[in-house]
Amino acid sequence: MKKAILISTVLSLGIMSSALATGTTTAAGKIKSHQSSAKWILGKQKIQVALLMDTSSSMDGLIEQAKSQLWKIVNELATAEYQGTKPTIEIALYHYGNDGLSAKSNYIQQILPFTTDLDKVSEELFKLATNGGNEYCGAVIEDANLNLKWSESNEDLKLIYIAGNEAFNQGSIDYKKACRDAIKKGIVVNTIFCGVESEGANSFWKDGALLADGEFLSINMNEATVYVETPYDTTLLRLNNELNGTYIFYGTEGGIAAVNQAKQDDNSKKYSESNAAERTVSKANSGYYNATWDLVDKSKEKDFDVKKIKKEEMPESMKNMDDEERVKYIEGQSAKRDTIKTEINNINKLRQAFIDQKQAEFKNDNSLDKAVVNSVRHIAEKRNYTFVKN
Repeated sequence: MKKAILISTVLSLGIMSSALATGTTTAAGKIKSHQSSAKWILGKQKIQVALLMDTSSSMDGLIEQAKSQLWKIVNELATAEYQGTKPTIEIALYHYGNDGLSAKSNYIQQILPFTTDLDKVSEELFKLATNGGNEYCGAVIEDANLNLKWSESNEDLKLIYIAGNEAFNQGSIDYKKACRDAIKKGIVVNTIFCGVESEGANSFWKDGALLADGEFLSINMNEATVYVETPYDTTLLRLNNELNGTYIFYGTEGGIAAVNQAKQDDNSKKYSESNAAERTVSKANSGYYNATWDLVDKSKEKDFDVKKIKKEEMPESMKNMDDEERVKYIEGQSAKRDTIKTEINNINKLRQAFIDQKQAEFKNDNSLDKAVVNSVRHIAEKRNYTFVKN
């Protein structure tokens, strides 16, 4: 009898130990995250970045840089921390100065409100095309200020990056008022002139930034993006495929998101394997967060309860499971994802060291990604944010 009790006790302890390693349920339908997930759990702070892109006829180079360098920018943003926690990264997208837009709207359009869905951001960047144009910087800044859902917290970073190459003072909306109104709400306006720095300063781009506590930057939009191929890229692309297998697409957005995730993987590969590897690293960090269509990310929310997800919103593989089976399945996929993310980040340390060594051989510091990344760092560090590599 004592032997039977001892065996039962050992088995119980083993089951408890296993549950703690992979996640436990606090109640039927509830999920308790395992410790390895901690570094990817987001804090309450936000970094909000609104990108305002000139899509008039001369701006093909800018759009090309934005498409090819998005994941580099995201990877740098994902290293930010505030008081030891990772902020949520939200990106909004506008374009302006395009004759395909309405004159009544001042030739501006909000393409995306603030979103954490970086695949949507990539998708919309790949849709952009240039066409003619009257570039009204004051109008697009005013619209972004008034019609985006900006955080009300003073601890959050609220940033506008407007890029273009025509005079900043065009149009009926006064850029000075638009910039002053933005900074009153804590929104920092940074200006990126696509051309010679002195020309940008003389056409009021520098003035716009100074009025809203921002930085005036100039880039060569026609500078080709340099991709450093590394011995680690093929391994990262294999891990990307494994990472994709951990997603549990659900709800009305799930099917669309599954297709778009694969499409944006393909879009990144169009530039190079190195760029696709950069995207893989993005997907293995806190900035790639998709609770609106992935149950693993959704399960990290404090009030998550699998019982609240309707059966018809579940993927086919989960529809016939009971609540306990669904919880175990989500926990299992979450544990797999954490293992793959850890491997990706460990390999990326070797990859980044290789890239840093190669990049010392050539100069390429006048591009969109360098301008945005350096600017975000300067502004964030003044607000007590730190940047910590995984």
